[in-house]
Amino acid sequence: MKWGTVLFAIVAFVLAALAVIFSERDGGIHPALDGDAKPEIHSKDATVLPGLGNNELTTISVFERTSRSVVFIVNRAVRRDLFFFNPVDVPKGSGSGIVWDESGHIVTNFHVVYGADAITIGLGRDREYEARVVGASPDHDLAVLRVQAQKDQLIPLSIGTSHDVRVGQNVLAIGNPFGLDYTLTTGVVSAVGRSIKSMTGRTIEGVIQTDAAINPGNSGGPLLDGAGRLIGINTQIVSPSGAFAGIGFAIPVDMVNRVVPQLIRYGKVVKAGIGVSVLPDTVTVRWGVRGVVIRSVVPGGPADRAGLQGIRAADGGRVVVGDVVTAVDGEMVRTVDGLLAILDRHGVGDLVTIEVEREGVPRTVTLTLQSIDQAAVLSPNDRRRS
Repeated sequence: MKWGTVLFAIVAFVLAALAVIFSERDGGIHPALDGDAKPEIHSKDATVLPGLGNNELTTISVFERTSRSVVFIVNRAVRRDLFFFNPVDVPKGSGSGIVWDESGHIVTNFHVVYGADAITIGLGRDREYEARVVGASPDHDLAVLRVQAQKDQLIPLSIGTSHDVRVGQNVLAIGNPFGLDYTLTTGVVSAVGRSIKSMTGRTIEGVIQTDAAINPGNSGGPLLDGAGRLIGINTQIVSPSGAFAGIGFAIPVDMVNRVVPQLIRYGKVVKAGIGVSVLPDTVTVRWGVRGVVIRSVVPGGPADRAGLQGIRAADGGRVVVGDVVTAVDGEMVRTVDGLLAILDRHGVGDLVTIEVEREGVPRTVTLTLQSIDQAAVLSPNDRRRS
């Protein structure tokens, strides 16, 4: 074989190889990489490796899109040093929160900021702001803070709904467990309609139960659905050890949506009620009464205008029971918490149907709820620590 023929064959082979490579590039196929490295695939919201499933790609996308709306909260207390008695800032606890709007409102749990002398918000990985409490509702374990930050740093979460949450649907929790910022855990909705106790002893109804890992520091952070919408605020766990044991609870976003605007506007929840004080459940049970016993009626209030009566003293020191609330809007009432939970779903000006019994005779009245003070709802003997 002549050298010219060999040289021609080599050149032809090289040209053919180059043509194949460039045609593959034009067709959108990435060239092979050295070793076992794999090419990156760029999606709209995330940079991921090939071979990941659709669920994984969705989770990555949701995290990268929503984690910017989650903040790290440090609750600080002022203490005096032992030698010179100078004031010293001491971290008292930490938790999480979410960006509610571009005005700088941050939503978290009340217990995260309870007793704080100062509050620091970590927004992003390298920005810290001092925050002030705008409003709080211990009964709902919710609080609203505010920071002065640039609007481009404030990315509110998309708000979903919780009344249509289904057991088994995928959920994601983002927070700062044990101070480890921007931690993602995943799981499912384990149950709906749970009840938990707030710091005041009041029952929080309609709570979402999840097996997504929630630990100390996750409190106040978001529970998200598969599309990245807020469906709850992570608040409590059930655990013999104090760490996650597979059962976590989140305050439903429908409740958050009712409470937060009031906290922003008024600094507290404007409670709607019928204008009565009631007896504690312990007394009602001791008397053998089924329902909530009205202790007294606020003069001029809705209950008073409807002719409802409280207990009264009779001859010989006997106590005569007046009206006993047995149902509201067709829903049976057996405890004070049950009555308050139903009224909590309503606002000032709403109409409610109250079923009562007096001396065994039932009747039904329709009342317009009015703004009342908590002290007018519970008797002085039934107030709990806040």
